[in-house]
Amino acid sequence: MTQPITYSGWQSENSGFIGRLSGAGFALVAVACALLLLPVNLASWSAAALCVPVAVLLLLLALGRVSGLSADEWILLAVRHQIAVARKQNVFVSGALAPRSSRTGQQPMDLPGTLARIRILEAPDGLGGALGIAHDPVAGTYTAVARVSFPGLALIDTEKQAARVAAWAALLRSFCTEDSPVVRLAVHQRCLPDDGAALRSWTAHHIAADAPPAAVNALSDLMEGAGPAATARETYLSITLSAARARLAIKGAGGGQVGAAAVLVRELHALSGALSTASLQVVEWLSPRKVAQTVRTAFDPDAHVSLATSNAAAQTPGWHGTEEGVDPSLAGPAAAETGWGTYRHDGAWTVTYQVRTWPQAQAYATFLQPLLRPRRNARRSMSMVYEPLGPRRARQELAKEKSKRSSARYLRAKTGRDESEDERREVTLARSQDAARAAGQGVVRMTAVLSVTVTDLEELETACAEMQADAAAAGLELRRMWGAQDVGFAAGALPLGQGLPDRRVGF
Repeated sequence: MTQPITYSGWQSENSGFIGRLSGAGFALVAVACALLLLPVNLASWSAAALCVPVAVLLLLLALGRVSGLSADEWILLAVRHQIAVARKQNVFVSGALAPRSSRTGQQPMDLPGTLARIRILEAPDGLGGALGIAHDPVAGTYTAVARVSFPGLALIDTEKQAARVAAWAALLRSFCTEDSPVVRLAVHQRCLPDDGAALRSWTAHHIAADAPPAAVNALSDLMEGAGPAATARETYLSITLSAARARLAIKGAGGGQVGAAAVLVRELHALSGALSTASLQVVEWLSPRKVAQTVRTAFDPDAHVSLATSNAAAQTPGWHGTEEGVDPSLAGPAAAETGWGTYRHDGAWTVTYQVRTWPQAQAYATFLQPLLRPRRNARRSMSMVYEPLGPRRARQELAKEKSKRSSARYLRAKTGRDESEDERREVTLARSQDAARAAGQGVVRMTAVLSVTVTDLEELETACAEMQADAAAAGLELRRMWGAQDVGFAAGALPLGQGLPDRRVGF
């Protein structure tokens, strides 16, 4: 019998200015060292009594860590949050009465926080339909979103599991080139309670007029009992193109947003074969109204029921009412408020976590399944963000990482300190990753953001505790995104492929 394949090798980035110290932390250590040297130079005990306690305090602020962050980072987060609260920048109210654009005659999109700059464009998909593209003019990116289906890994044999994982790895590796215009891929999955509204609507429109009354009653009883207990899962794949990386191709396609959309559509068509090889079936590339619907249902979970009913009705032959989806100008919330540890939007509350540490031991391909376990009291969403690195940058990053590990190891040997098993493992891992890169493997930056949303505030902490317990069962260490819940919501609860910073920073 074939043994299941296990996976490992995730390595955290060092985001510090020097080592694990941020720029502010390094400044605090420098000032502390100067204060410790000052009494020696002055040869004064009174100066020592004053300077030493202050230096110790500064060192604690710089070196002491709580939940993965140093004290100075916590203080910086708190100050930023309090400034936003004082200026009321943490509160968002929809501009329902905003004036219409003089150029288009329509109201502009009204989204909060970092999403305010996003615009949903419409472009031909090359197959006679319309494609919705989320354009970020600040980052210079264009993102297309597909609703996909995947047969899963749980109920297949080991060889097929390994084949599907290898196909997904090959898909990611295909973007690890210097000239690839695609800079980011993100997989987003939602798990939410389904009350069966769409099922009842579809049945009402498709049941035969001469159906036996006993059969109709039995079907109604079955839907009433099984519908509310069902769980709906939605999976999306977003592909992000960088206008800077694809500058020449965009210019050749006509330039501007039209040229960028044409290049993105071309990349999507070229991607179809690789997606099929990875057992991903593209149900549809989302139109502008469908993209807006995914945003709207994330901000207002109660809208999911009404939209599911209206979409089912729109699919009925002869329907002349509203189209499927949501008008992009209505995608945002009516109101939202960012708290220190929660994000309130319309009639719901969301808490977002970042995966701080991936499993240290060998893990099976299905180790993430507990995270999206169905819950009746909450909806969960998870975004896996991948940023492929080109060969040149990958070589630089891995060489830098390996030299840091080797230098730290040499310093410990010179000072007579023992080397821990964790430190040995990090050195071995850095060397193995560099060897894999030299052998033709790709290097990908990756993170995961998880959000849990409830419509009853009293159930929020219970839902958070369940999320953390399931993460622990998967071998993950989560960190609540304190002071940045609105940014976390945009990354974890929406399938818009919000990216990673140049260097991963703490929240």
